[in-house]
Amino acid sequence: MAGEVENIEKFLDEHLPHDKLKEVKRLLYGKELRSLEFPPEAQELAKEKEFELKGYICDAAAESTRSPRIVRIAGVQNKIVLSTSAPVSAQRDAIWAKIGDIIKCAGLCGVNVLCLQEAWTMPFAFCTREKQPWAEFAESAENGPTTKFLQQLAQQYNMVIISPILERDEDHGDILQNTAVVISNTGEVLGKTRKNHIPRVGDFNESAYYMEGNTGHRVFQTQFGKIAVNICYGRHHPQNWMMYGVNGAEIVFNPSATVGALSEPLWPIEARNASIANSYFVCGINRVGTESFPNEFTSGDGKPAHKDFGHFYGSSYVAAPDGSRTPGLSRTHDGLIIAEVDLNLCRQVKDRWGFRMTQRLDLYAEELAQVVQPSWKPDIVN
Repeated sequence: MAGEVENIEKFLDEHLPHDKLKEVKRLLYGKELRSLEFPPEAQELAKEKEFELKGYICDAAAESTRSPRIVRIAGVQNKIVLSTSAPVSAQRDAIWAKIGDIIKCAGLCGVNVLCLQEAWTMPFAFCTREKQPWAEFAESAENGPTTKFLQQLAQQYNMVIISPILERDEDHGDILQNTAVVISNTGEVLGKTRKNHIPRVGDFNESAYYMEGNTGHRVFQTQFGKIAVNICYGRHHPQNWMMYGVNGAEIVFNPSATVGALSEPLWPIEARNASIANSYFVCGINRVGTESFPNEFTSGDGKPAHKDFGHFYGSSYVAAPDGSRTPGLSRTHDGLIIAEVDLNLCRQVKDRWGFRMTQRLDLYAEELAQVVQPSWKPDIVN
């Protein structure tokens, strides 16, 4: 049943009168965002290739001392293409072809910065705990075939592309990492950032493949603003979100892979809350579909052995620092979510609410330095 429900918006549209629907959406999404208009060629491509295309406008108040800083950001959610038993190169090539079409559509829509889903070149095989053939998907962040493939597209469409992959670090003993490669709109590799928090819950025990990353909370200065990447499980840690804001991020992407039975109640809340608390835009991206593997595997939650994790529920969306957010993409279909945002809104919200001014980093730093000491005790007054 979970994989059949398209999205909450469809239920609302079908069953609520227009006047009540408008008020419900205001309560759900903060305010009603205007829809983007797309070129006919982009709409036709989305229809032909069978992926959803949605776009919204998150504007800011006009200022007399600054011009608007308009940027189009996008997230891609998609199913894998071939069976997980197909050869690794065939699986990857088929996904490349699908994503190439979606990136072309994004280019036609004027997207400036686009992020793909977590480990987008492969099935999310990490929780099988099998090393082969899944480790064969790993590749160099700097000069691997996926990076080279996307470098051409980034330059062709004048688009910054964020590519979350399974990285093989050839300079450090061929170790694996869960890594996002940031490719500039010029086609150059701007840098990479790694997953800070590794899940150990149910099927999602990924430490059989890689451990916590060592790149901290990097923010990348691009032609289209300061961007960061908070990979998947890091969205459950408020301090993780906070540090990207401390380092000046204006847009944070959260490429993920998570299933309905595990995390869906958290999904609409976490990225939106992070956007509000840290005064930046967030694009939450989750893959879609059910991926079945050749061999059964077990997990730490007592379930019988199984061959899939459940339904990846998509629902990718964009949240703005003023508390508004876009509706989500489908829970069941490939999709491209686009938001035209005015980055001036980040500072406007900081000025209005004062969260950054009042957050007391000095107090946290002092107390956390004590908390990590072996002699520390909770400060409880009886």
